[in-house]
Amino acid sequence: MRALSRLLTLLVAGFLVSCAAPGGGGGIGRDAWGHRPGPKGFRTVVIDAGHGGSDSGARSHATGAMEKDLALDMARRVKGELPGWRVVLLRDGDYFIDLDERVGMANRHGDAVLVSLHFNHGPSHLSGPETFYWRVDSHGLATRIQRNLASAIPDEHGNRGLVRRRLRLTRNPEIPCVLVECGYLSNSAEARRIENGAYRASLARAIAAAIKEQSAHGDAGTGPLPPPINAPMSRPTDAPE
Repeated sequence: MRALSRLLTLLVAGFLVSCAAPGGGGGIGRDAWGHRPGPKGFRTVVIDAGHGGSDSGARSHATGAMEKDLALDMARRVKGELPGWRVVLLRDGDYFIDLDERVGMANRHGDAVLVSLHFNHGPSHLSGPETFYWRVDSHGLATRIQRNLASAIPDEHGNRGLVRRRLRLTRNPEIPCVLVECGYLSNSAEARRIENGAYRASLARAIAAAIKEQSAHGDAGTGPLPPPINAPMSRPTDAPE
C-alpha cells in the first residue's frame, strides 16, 4: 500500500509539473483539493476584508488604527482597481462573518479566486507584507501578489514573505485562495505609512495588478508548483489565524 501511495503521489506531481509549462493555466471551477495548476482566464474575484464588527483584529499603538477598518478600506480599493471585473466583497461594512461562513460564501462562485486581506501584528522590528497560500492552484497568484507588494513598499525587515500555511481561508475554499497580510501594524514606521491613504492605494494597485497578471498568464513565470499535500480541512482548533 505504501508503494502504491508513493507511486500515485509521484504521478500527480508529474502531471502538475507538465501542466505548469509557460503559458499553462487551469484551476477554473471549484475543486476540493486544488492539486492542479493555477487559474487563467478568470474574471471574478472574491475579496474578503478580514475581521469586522466585534472582532477588531490587530491595532496599531502608533496610530490607533484597527485592522478591521484598514482591511475593509483595502478591499474597496482593490475592487476599485478592477473595473470591468466581477468583484464580490464578502463584507462591505463593519460586521463580523464567521470564517467557515466566509468559506461557504466564497464557494458559491466557481470561476473565481479568493483574496483575503489583513494587516499583521508581531514583534516591533518586523515589517513588510506576507502572502499565505496552501493549495497548489493558489501558488501562482500568491507569488504574484507577494512579488508586487514587495516592489511597492519602501522597505521590509524580517518578514516571512511567501508562506505555505494551512488556514481556513487558504485550505478550505474550493477555489484558488490566498490570504494577504499587507504590513505590520506593530511596526511604528510601517503603521504610519499604512495610515496614509495614498500608500494603501499603492498596495491595492499592486494586488489588483497581480490578479490581472494571473488571469492573463496563469502560472507562467511564477516558478515550479509546490508538491500536493493531502491535509485535512483547517478547523477552529488549529493555530490562530
